[in-house]
Amino acid sequence: QVQLVESGGGLVQAGGSLRLSCAASGRTFSSYTMGWFRQAPGKEREFVAAISWSGGSLYYAGSVKDRFTISRDNTKNTVYLQMNSLKPEDTAVYYCAFRATPNYSGSASSYDYWGQGTQVTVSS
Repeated sequence: QVQLVESGGGLVQAGGSLRLSCAASGRTFSSYTMGWFRQAPGKEREFVAAISWSGGSLYYAGSVKDRFTISRDNTKNTVYLQMNSLKPEDTAVYYCAFRATPNYSGSASSYDYWGQGTQVTVSS
């Protein structure tokens, strides 16, 4: 089992920034992929960003590219999502996800463990 705990969500005005964190604990793997997804009310969960074990490969949804940055600190088993230039359409519950292989996937069904989610609200 892997436990994921997100933090850093909140209310921010459009154009502002937030930094989400996700700490992983429990069973360890030799390499794994971490991802962020989000789900707005009435919408399906969508891919936001993912990062490889080494941190050398980064993947972003087109809607957040150039505004969001994913990073990780393997010494702390923590992944981050720096969100800049936030827009009202970024409002959603953001979920951290763990995929027990080093291969990237943008499909939520490919991830093995999930955090409880953290609310991000961007006001106009």
